[in-house]
Amino acid sequence: MTTARDLMITAMDVTPDPPAAGELSLALAGAELIDLLAAEAIRLDGDRIVPGHRPAIADRLLDQAAESLAREAPYETVADWLWRRGLGLAPAYLSALETDGQLTRRRRGLLPFRTGRTALVDSPDRRQAGDRWAANEPVLVALATAVGIRDGKTDETDEASDTETPDTTAADEAADTETPNTETSAAETPDTADDAVETVLVAVNEALLELEAVRQRRSIEQDAFDNVWRGY
Repeated sequence: MTTARDLMITAMDVTPDPPAAGELSLALAGAELIDLLAAEAIRLDGDRIVPGHRPAIADRLLDQAAESLAREAPYETVADWLWRRGLGLAPAYLSALETDGQLTRRRRGLLPFRTGRTALVDSPDRRQAGDRWAANEPVLVALATAVGIRDGKTDETDEASDTETPDTTAADEAADTETPNTETSAAETPDTADDAVETVLVAVNEALLELEAVRQRRSIEQDAFDNVWRGY
């Protein structure tokens, strides 16, 4: 398991109204960086991502992340990585969970061919993510908190989880139990006190604020446009 997968499962498992895919995609990209730091596949030079050795990584999406690193100076900044890598990342993780048999389709009514939304199955991966969340693992909690998951709740709700799938229709707004087989296990996540991890977490929070600002600006512009057409 990786931090990104644990975050995706947590987002689905502990909230009835998971974060929008745009916010979740940015946090997932940050989680990937933190796992690559733990695997010593990268280091940070200020806010720039400097590739290290290329470890063998069992997780497909994390391996894809490592493969996509810029390997020539000037290296990519953490902020640029979040926006580039984060584009459509939540739907990609959702698809990976479904491919790996971590999700099931809920049946609607009595007709077997009518299926509803996807839900998590009981699995070692789900239990591991749940254990990490219950233990208040600092990195997972920090990322979940950034996208609005707190104590099993989001900012918008006080109800318990029914494990429904996040709304991936907002994915383009972000721009929109096995440990990975690495030479240094990605499960050995650095504590948030680590300077590089803290740099990533700060960048994630700043990107989320920027995303919200973009949305607010678009909403204001749309309201102004609508008012013109109404003759106000």
